[in-house]
Amino acid sequence: MKKIIYRSVIFLISVSFFLLIYLSTIGIKTNKFNSQIISQIKKIEPKIKLKLNDVSVKLNLIKFTIDAKTVGTSIILKDKIIKLENIKSQISLNSIINNEFALSEISASTNSLPIKDMIGFIRALNRDPKLFIAEKFIKNGYIVTNLNFKFDEFGKLKDNYKIDGLINDGQISMLNKNLNKLNSGFQFSNNKFQFFDMNLLLNNKKILIPYLIVTKKNNGFLVSGKSNTKDIELNNNDIKNLINYEFLNKNFQKIRLSSDFDFNFKVNRKFKFYDILIKSNLDVDYLKLKNSIDLKDIFPNIKKEFILENHKIELVYNKKNLNIVGSGNVSFQDKEDSLEYEFKRQKDKIFFDTNLKISNNPFIIDFLNYEKTKGSILDLSLKGSFKDNEILYNQILITENKNKLFFKDLNFSKGYKINDLDLIEIDFTDKENIKNKLQIKKDKKRYTVTGESLNINKLINDLLESKKDNKRKYLNKDFKFIFDIKKIHLDKINKGYDLTGSLLLNNNEIIDLNLVSKFSSGQNINLTIKSNDNLEKITTLFSNEAKPLVDRYKFIKGFKEGKLDFYSIEKNNKSQSTLRIYDFKLKELPALTKLLTLASLQGIADLLSGEGIRFNEFEMNFENKGNLMTINEIYAIGPAISVLMEGYIEKDNLISLRGTLVPATTINKTISSIPLLGDILVGKKTGEGVFGVSFKIKGPPKNLETTVNPIKTLTPRFITRTLEKFKRD
Repeated sequence: MKKIIYRSVIFLISVSFFLLIYLSTIGIKTNKFNSQIISQIKKIEPKIKLKLNDVSVKLNLIKFTIDAKTVGTSIILKDKIIKLENIKSQISLNSIINNEFALSEISASTNSLPIKDMIGFIRALNRDPKLFIAEKFIKNGYIVTNLNFKFDEFGKLKDNYKIDGLINDGQISMLNKNLNKLNSGFQFSNNKFQFFDMNLLLNNKKILIPYLIVTKKNNGFLVSGKSNTKDIELNNNDIKNLINYEFLNKNFQKIRLSSDFDFNFKVNRKFKFYDILIKSNLDVDYLKLKNSIDLKDIFPNIKKEFILENHKIELVYNKKNLNIVGSGNVSFQDKEDSLEYEFKRQKDKIFFDTNLKISNNPFIIDFLNYEKTKGSILDLSLKGSFKDNEILYNQILITENKNKLFFKDLNFSKGYKINDLDLIEIDFTDKENIKNKLQIKKDKKRYTVTGESLNINKLINDLLESKKDNKRKYLNKDFKFIFDIKKIHLDKINKGYDLTGSLLLNNNEIIDLNLVSKFSSGQNINLTIKSNDNLEKITTLFSNEAKPLVDRYKFIKGFKEGKLDFYSIEKNNKSQSTLRIYDFKLKELPALTKLLTLASLQGIADLLSGEGIRFNEFEMNFENKGNLMTINEIYAIGPAISVLMEGYIEKDNLISLRGTLVPATTINKTISSIPLLGDILVGKKTGEGVFGVSFKIKGPPKNLETTVNPIKTLTPRFITRTLEKFKRD
């Protein structure tokens, strides 16, 4: 009997053991739990319709649950059909033992289905606001997902659910931009909504986003992520679609770059974005921008485009601040230069600190007669700020070998005109190899100009040639300057000393100027400009030594002695001027020598090229308007020869002159023949009867043609001008 009982117990234990093994590993199919599972799911959402096939169940001794699985079914909710690959559930054994059926866990895997259908379905089950964010972000695409929900002992859904899967060919709308061809893995739980290994197209440009996370934050949501791009190219239309910034939209042309940046921003319940933060490292291989600034007077070979290459840039951006630090090569003239820069935007103000290193390109400051030496390295450093289209340069520093130009607190208006300045210090050798060293310093409402040396050669040239500056105007207000400079250079040879005086500028025009200087001989040179009530500008220049001013004309050589008196009236961009030179000797003037030779006045020609010809007076009356100089009259008279001519000169294009040349003996003979008046003026003495000549000079400046005709009778005008001269004497 004992053996039978023992064997029976062993048999039952063995059967039970094998049954447990079978139920734990292979399981059985049954529909016994179908109604209970459907009933439990309806507790989550009563409107769910679910039809289950036979359920395969296995025993889970570790969790003390029954694991159930059904394949190939669908869930219907609000006319949305979610086709499931399978549904898995865990049924608590305790609930079965206590005759209180309850699910402890349920999971499902879907077939590929539209993303929006899946999100809408999940939102019907769970009103988590992150699902609302997801629904706003994701517009199109397909999804394969795994869903896992857990229940408490009373069958109530816990909040530690988990959803993960894959997105294919999706579309995300974020910051008013559409991200297409989205392929990504994702994971969605009660605490996070995360994309990972995401790749997508932005304006047909491929972007990689290793992760994108949405988390709940107070009354909104925090979105954070990381993005990588490699060799992405953008053109002007791409930038317009990405960034609504006028400067870039107007000037940007093309960029090729790689980037690595982190970003995060917040979204409130009204789906408004705020607290945007971007940190990025950019490798800009190529960037092309249109040049919208006229800087040809500083960079002579400047092009219509700026090209940046091989730039390393660090960028930090938020709503109030923007920091950019970078360096690389820049091309806006013929050769590459190097550029370093730092920009900081704080609220509505932008601070900048840049350094341009110019090696093989030209750099000039025309009004200072400054020009970079070929082959040298010039550093241009700019520090300042920008606000409301006004620029304040706290410092401009230009250094080249021993040359230094320093500008402090230089304030520019919207139109890039100078509003104010605090200090300018220059210490450089200009392109004429002349040392310039002076300081301009603000003193209340005026500016003092003091220094050791200044080259004013170019200023005098512009004045004598009556040049009208048609370039950009630099000043935005009136400026008054007081001068005290020890030495001024009129040219490479001639100098003046102790320059004093004042200058008043109004609307970029000189309205009052009074400068006085001395030559080494002690003789004075005075320059004045005055404006009257008739809007006329009157310029006078008087020098007791004419040679330093006349020597600047290369076609005149051997000029000696003489005094110079210049007078000009300008109105409505038209000037009328008179230039007089008294008591001088001329040794070489190629045009006059050729004219004398053609006129067979070889004796006088030999005198001109020998010891020189003396003139008592030279007078030139002329008008300037634009590039045209109209010469009303040039009259020169001396003991040996007199000249009268008129014509016009079109700058760099055409010269046309005609006139009369007469030896002095002929003049004396002609005037002496005038009854009574001739006796009074020149007495009874007559010359030897040498004929005068008329002439014409015409052609391009470098290819002039000269024609000469003998004359036996002087023109009335020539006689009249000669008589006027004799009367004055």
